Order: sequence, then C-alpha cells, then structure tokens
Amino acid sequence: MHTAFDSFQLGGKRLANRVVMAPMTRSRAYGPGATPTALTAQYYTQRAGAGLIITEGTQPSPVGQGYPDTPGLHSAQQVAAWRVVTDAVHQAGGVIYAQLLHTGRIGHPALLPDRLHPVAPSAVAADGQVFTHEGPKAFVTPKELTEPEITRTIDDFVAAARNAVAAGFDGVELHGANGYLIHQFLAAGTNRRTDDWGGSVEGRTRFAVAVTTAVADAIGAGNVGLRISPGNPYNDITEDDVQETYGALIARLAPLGLSYLHLVEGPDRELTHRLRKEWPGTFILNPRTPSGPTGPEALRLIEDGTADLIAFATLFLANPDLPVRLAAGGPYNTPDRHTFFGGDERGYTDYPTLA
Repeated sequence: MHTAFDSFQLGGKRLANRVVMAPMTRSRAYGPGATPTALTAQYYTQRAGAGLIITEGTQPSPVGQGYPDTPGLHSAQQVAAWRVVTDAVHQAGGVIYAQLLHTGRIGHPALLPDRLHPVAPSAVAADGQVFTHEGPKAFVTPKELTEPEITRTIDDFVAAARNAVAAGFDGVELHGANGYLIHQFLAAGTNRRTDDWGGSVEGRTRFAVAVTTAVADAIGAGNVGLRISPGNPYNDITEDDVQETYGALIARLAPLGLSYLHLVEGPDRELTHRLRKEWPGTFILNPRTPSGPTGPEALRLIEDGTADLIAFATLFLANPDLPVRLAAGGPYNTPDRHTFFGGDERGYTDYPTLA
C-alpha cells in the first residue's frame, strides 16, 4: 500500500511525495505584458514542498485570456519572467508544470487587447458574468472558430508548450475542464458544430485529442498532462453523454503515453473508478468534497488505490507547507477568501508555516 508521503516517479522526475498543488487563478500577473512578478516566484517557491506544483491557468495566446491579470506564455517577455519562477522552485527542490488555459467563450472584450473578441466552437454565449477592471460584465456571444482558426489555436497551444520548456517548466498541463475552450469542444451544449469538429462524440473529442497530440509531439508526451471534469456544469456547461464522451476520449488518448490524467471529480465516484481503470498511466484526482475544500481525509484515496496523487487547492493556498502539515495532522491555516483574486502579498505570500 502506498501513502501520500511516498515518492513517485512522474516521467523523468522523482516527486518527493504524492501531494499536488492544484492550479489556482490568483490574478496577480502585474508585470508588463501579463508577466509574473518576484512575488509570484516567492508564492510558488514557498510551496515547493509539494510533490508537484501545477501553476495557475496561463493563456497560450492573447485571445485565450478570460480574467484580469492572468499570466501568459506567448511572448519572450513572459518566458523570461516565468524562468525566474521555475529557477526559484527548482532551487528549492520542487517540480512545476505550467497549466495552459484558453478560456474560450469565458471572458470579455474588455479583457483582451487589439479589439480581440472571445472565441468558441460555436456562437453560444454563456449565462453569467465575468469580472473585469471595469466591473462585472455579462458574457458576450463568442465568435465561432473557423477551421483555419482552429488549426491556429492548436498551433498556439504548441507554441506555448515550447515556451514553457524554454521557461524551465518540467511539463505542461492542458486545461480541458471547468467549461473552458477544450471542454467547450467536448460538450454538446457548447459545441453545436456540424462539421468534423462537432456533432458526434468522435467530432466533439477531436479538438482535445488534436491539441494533446500536437503538444505531446512538440515537447514529449511524458511532459504533458490533461485535466478534465466530466459533467461539471461550471461556466454554464451541459453534458448529457458523459460516459460515452469521456470513455471515447480516454481510449483515444491512452496510447499517447502522457505524463498524467488529472480528474476534477463530479458526484459519480463510479465514473472515477472507471476512468482510473481505463487510464494506463498516472492518475491525479481532485476529489469531490461538497462540504468544503479538499482536506486530509482525501489522502486515503491514495492508500486504497483510487488515485496515484491527490490535488489540493484551497488548503494549499493557505498552507504553503501543506505536506508537512498533512504528515503532522495539522493544524491548518484558515484561507482568506477576500484575497483569493488580485491584491498584494496579503493572502498570497504571508500565510505562516509551522516552522
């Protein structure tokens, strides 16, 4: 039986433990050109005791940005700024992947440069609002991507993955969950196309497979993870054929030899067990905890074989030395929700460690 505190071999990297820092948007990329800052480097270095750090969502292109002050990986300036972060994390003994997040229809023109407009598989607006520097704004109807634009978007992911390698990241995670662009292609409610990129399960999984395959070809499959959230209604997503869609997706991706599959779990634990059984490689689980943030009780899911690694979000945000605290049985700092997005060092780098 394995425990959360056993080491783990992920591709060519040895992880010190099986506790993962989940990707969390913090909206503090205040450097010029949507770049991380010295404070960003401090934040991630404080958490280098994680077996694996997955960064906040990082846009692969300017049009992929959906929230204020989120970082990118599509310019030389951004690569140089991220290199400061990765060097610091590696110096502290950590392993860090960049999460590549294209938000698709989740965003607003007010967040985008050069009069860009949000894009999606189909021209279907999401219900709800997004926060901008001008205040909350209703989601707009996105522009439906043409086939050449889909190809360019895949190329953007590839370029961003190569930039991540140049910036010193140990790998990348493709964000195919939570209602963002890759998930929008997977879901029938947002993908109403009638060409080869939509319609059938094969058509709707095509974009996810194409992006993942192209990125794997560019930087090595062992350096690429994928995050999914089957049936997650977040960001106004509707999926009626979850079992069929994700079974087909897993079958098409399994032969690639990816670094890992990262599941944001819904209410169906049986689906979790099915995907775990069908996925041939490393399985990271962000378990469903409807009563609150993922807590120490989730570690038993490693012990019983449900997952290889467990991802913690809010608890890691507030406890930079989380693996130490988990091993000690606590205590745990209380997260300050008022400082989750934007701001300065308060609620970012000032949470105390046990030491």
